[in-house]
Amino acid sequence: MRPAQRGLAFATLALLALSGCSSDKVGATPTASPTDGARQAVTDYISALNARSTTGLVRIAGVKDEPWSRREAAKILADKGGRGWKISNLEINHDMGPNTGSAHLSATDKVGKPMTDTFTVTRDNGIWHLAVFTGQPTQPGKTPASTGTPTAS
Repeated sequence: MRPAQRGLAFATLALLALSGCSSDKVGATPTASPTDGARQAVTDYISALNARSTTGLVRIAGVKDEPWSRREAAKILADKGGRGWKISNLEINHDMGPNTGSAHLSATDKVGKPMTDTFTVTRDNGIWHLAVFTGQPTQPGKTPASTGTPTAS
């Protein structure tokens, strides 16, 4: 092989190595999808519902384990807990950035009753949470956002 050919062959190999060649190489380790953590959070939510786990709901919501969060978890579990939910469809969209998005869930309980829900998913310090609690108390000195119906002016 002439020096020019060797140089071209070396450059080609270097480019292939830098580009990672092909993503479907046999034996290649797949990289994690950006939605994997959010998807796991929704799966953990369904598991917490099925197990009637107050602690699991508090953890997946990413809130403090306090009386208000336990009360809210109890309300959610009274409505949806222990029903043997199985996810039939789950779509995660990072429509609000890499650390915030939405999860669109469809599930069916053990008697065939469907449930659909949409959650905001957020990543805080690498951990994904679902915004399933609505009654979090405001911090002292902060005014809560208005939840009233808007009026035309």
